[in-house]
Amino acid sequence: MKKTLCFSLITLFSFISVSQAWSQVKGAWKQTSTDGKTTMLICSDDYLMATRYTEKEFLYTEGGTYSIANGTLTYKSEFNSMDTSRVGKTLNFKITLSGNKLSVENLGEWEQVDNANTPAAALYRITGRMGNDGNISPMQRGARKTLKLLTGTRFQWAAINPETKQFSGTGGGSYTIKDGKYTETIDFFSKDNSRVGASLSFDYELKNNKDWHHSGLSSVGAKIYEVWSKEQ
Repeated sequence: MKKTLCFSLITLFSFISVSQAWSQVKGAWKQTSTDGKTTMLICSDDYLMATRYTEKEFLYTEGGTYSIANGTLTYKSEFNSMDTSRVGKTLNFKITLSGNKLSVENLGEWEQVDNANTPAAALYRITGRMGNDGNISPMQRGARKTLKLLTGTRFQWAAINPETKQFSGTGGGSYTIKDGKYTETIDFFSKDNSRVGASLSFDYELKNNKDWHHSGLSSVGAKIYEVWSKEQ
């Protein structure tokens, strides 16, 4: 009986430890090098995206699914703008957490920017778009997809196809939500570095805690109405 109880407690504490690590890693983490390059790592649900950029130049991005167990982060790549040969591969990294610092094996130390404890923080996939006729047309699910990942204050979208390893574009930065308005400020944009620093404001509504209805003007001034659905 004592052995059974002891085993149960060990299992419980191991589960708590893994759950705490999973929860603590969720959010945004920043690393700045001496040459002025910033690398931003954002994690929500079981997905992460990492992007390196300077004040006016996008350098590279990658992302995919992840899990944490026994101090190891297991990451499976779904896209990589610099090296497509890494797409589909699984990598393991030893990690340690201390206060607002995250140390990742071979990747150095990261400082916490925010956590993911907000209703908006999640992984989304675009599932609908309004046409010229004013109707919202559902988008067929397939290998090609556009994802958007939000933490407490950071966002990034990426257009990818894991099956063909194609990377079509990305953009990201910080965001705020207030009085029904969702406002993005762009820190990097792979297709047009001149957009860095611009702020875009949209009307938004999160319906059934799942579908994000998003309307306003795009970065090029086109009218948009989109539906983004949580993937988890």
